[in-house]
Amino acid sequence: MTPAPQDIKLPDYNPWNGFRTLLYKEVLRFYKVAFQTVATPVLTAVLYLLIFGHVLQDQVKVFDKVGYTSFLVPGLVMMSVLQNAFANSSSSLIQSKITGNLVFILLPPLSHRVIFAAYVLAATVRGLVVGLGGVAVTAWFVDLHFAAPLWSLAFALLGAAILGTLGLIAGIWADKFDQLAAFQNFLIVPATFLAGVFYSIHSLPLAWQAVLHVNPFFYMIDGFRYGFFGASDVPPLRSLLIVALAFSAVAAFALRMLKRGYKLRH
Repeated sequence: MTPAPQDIKLPDYNPWNGFRTLLYKEVLRFYKVAFQTVATPVLTAVLYLLIFGHVLQDQVKVFDKVGYTSFLVPGLVMMSVLQNAFANSSSSLIQSKITGNLVFILLPPLSHRVIFAAYVLAATVRGLVVGLGGVAVTAWFVDLHFAAPLWSLAFALLGAAILGTLGLIAGIWADKFDQLAAFQNFLIVPATFLAGVFYSIHSLPLAWQAVLHVNPFFYMIDGFRYGFFGASDVPPLRSLLIVALAFSAVAAFALRMLKRGYKLRH
């Protein structure tokens, strides 16, 4: 005897299953092309290290008892973490929008919080994998020491989460690849390069130092560098507070966009 529709009991929805599946899909997406998504940015960081370290080793003064090549490593590693975290979430979302398979994410009963967490966590994973690869390879060229590794880990996690969230925002906002490229080329790349990757803030004129203090990327890189040398341009606790506030702000904005279905549900 076939039961009546009202007698059929559906299994309870478990948001953990949806989160786990979406996270697996996003991690698998960059893992399948690891040569492009992991090996290439690591190679780029090494090339920066070799070129700038060789040319400016005796020209740029940074922290006491810290050579310029050693100073470069944390900045280049963190730059790779940030840029690749952004690339992961932004490229995934814009590809889903353009190819039309975004519907398979919107149709299941996934809350905006689950979607946010899966995309940002996957972006964070990619950023950290690239960062670890950068540390492992540059260790062949520079004698690395970790004065406070937990500080580096905290800033790497928060920095990758912020850029993963910004990538989500960019992917939601953009309708085509050139809009996404504009977001990255005119916002993310300049903010990263002008955040103290290649220099100490004290080597700049006072006016530029004031500009640098407005850039949250500076606090991510400076705090991450503190974990290597135990020295930084800004007290690490202050940097951590600023970075945490920045993450709260961009996360709240991204969650609001997802909840409203901005440019996702037409």
